[in-house]
Amino acid sequence: MNIPSIFGRIISLLLIWQSGFLFAQHHYPLRPQQDILHYTFAIMLNDSNNLITGRATLVYRLMGSDTLYLDLGNRQADSTGMVVQTVMYHGKAAAYSHRHNRLAIHLPAAGHADTVVINYQGIPANGLIIGESKFGKRVFFGDNYPDRARHWLPCVDHPADKATLSWVITAPQHYRIVASGTRTAMRLNPDGTATTTWQQRVPLSTKVMVLAAANFAVDTSGVANGIPVTTWVYEDNKADGFHDFATAPAILAFYDSLIGPYPFSKLAHVQSKTMYGGMENAGNIFYFEDAVNGRASIDYLIAHETVHQWFGNSATEKDWPHAWLSEGFATYLTHEYVRQREGEAVFHQRLADDRQKVLAYWQQKPLPIVNTGLVTFPQVADLWELLSANTYQKAGWALHMLRQEIGEEAFWQTIRTYYRTYRDSIAGTEDFRHIAETVSGRSLVTFFRQWFYTAGQPVLQGSWQYQNGRLVITLEQKQTPVFDFPLQIAIVSGGKQQITTLHMTRQRQTFRLESAPPEAILLDPQVNLLFQGPARLPRQQP
Repeated sequence: MNIPSIFGRIISLLLIWQSGFLFAQHHYPLRPQQDILHYTFAIMLNDSNNLITGRATLVYRLMGSDTLYLDLGNRQADSTGMVVQTVMYHGKAAAYSHRHNRLAIHLPAAGHADTVVINYQGIPANGLIIGESKFGKRVFFGDNYPDRARHWLPCVDHPADKATLSWVITAPQHYRIVASGTRTAMRLNPDGTATTTWQQRVPLSTKVMVLAAANFAVDTSGVANGIPVTTWVYEDNKADGFHDFATAPAILAFYDSLIGPYPFSKLAHVQSKTMYGGMENAGNIFYFEDAVNGRASIDYLIAHETVHQWFGNSATEKDWPHAWLSEGFATYLTHEYVRQREGEAVFHQRLADDRQKVLAYWQQKPLPIVNTGLVTFPQVADLWELLSANTYQKAGWALHMLRQEIGEEAFWQTIRTYYRTYRDSIAGTEDFRHIAETVSGRSLVTFFRQWFYTAGQPVLQGSWQYQNGRLVITLEQKQTPVFDFPLQIAIVSGGKQQITTLHMTRQRQTFRLESAPPEAILLDPQVNLLFQGPARLPRQQP
């Protein structure tokens, strides 16, 4: 998901805030007694009204319990919500209850894979956006993040319960349909509808399982390392859309070479009515409608969402407090794409801009990146707290500092090993730390404790003097607790810079260096430290 685009779209933010009551619901802990292995969602769409009819066939494993618990929104006073019609187990009706947006089905605890079928219908309160495009054409778009799939799909709406997936979508024949996975069948029906089947053989979290139906124009942008890259945009602006997404295959190829093999069978870039700037649905990235403008100005947005295919969609965070493993990677690896394309100066400027966003957010909400106090189940009520500068920019900065900490070769080996180890699976912050420690051969407990689990960052003050041919620098950490970190300084003399690294370990430290008479002392000249303080140290007169 692209958070800078959210910040730039105030109306969408207001929509999120105003509709927060939809999502400020009780979030159930993941149940170890059950595991969803495969979903088949047969969904019927129509042009007469917003009612959908669904048949969900779930392959599951239930161990030590006689109840399968699923998330599914109940019927509301405004007539939105889902109504369960029947639940069938091996051809017989199964007992169930559907209350408080939770479907509980009483089934044998066999311990092996089994199947249950849920027939239901209703008007989605959220999750499936049914409306008109900006050109006045009727459209359908899944928009499940963070846990909005429950509004139209009976599922375990938690990132850790990943499952393979089949879509069987029946809709009027004038729609073109794209969905998770690969299209395996299409049948024209006598009643003027068409049924399209898509198979997703790689397990996904519900947050990135989607379908879309609209008056799409479709273009094959190219093939990147054997992966077809397509563009799905409205017929009314297809020339602009095909132009805007022309760079997508090259971006996919860049990350495929940098990280490892792309995890899905295709990558479709889709113009949509998502509330986000971009939403990284697996193999089907959805972009807000006005991203298509014919100016080819969305390369960085494409890059951000493409990174998510590896980090977030394939290697998935095991719980919401670890969402930085998705968004921090997407943020920082977008910067790396920019660095390769536009150079170090632009790369450093993006980091400097991110640092200001982190410091501004800190003034409002002094929280750590991995906030188990705020978003530990079941206390969390508002997952929108994850859409913050902590999860995106501060996490990206932590990766950048890890790169300096363990070195270039070990850093990239860590990124690739983490992906290879947790591809198609789930992981947490400690899993990533263990990979980094194994690759680098170093303990990173202190690094992770202060940058991921501690709120804030160093707040520096200081000054310098030059006496008797020696440079004396005094620095003080004003924050609590004290951090342990390397600090680069530039000694400016004769129009040249000498870069030196100081190691901060205490609240107040004095460093004495041999130096020519300085003209200025600069802090962090190569933009490698997340800190608050002056760029230039003041000189203290003797």
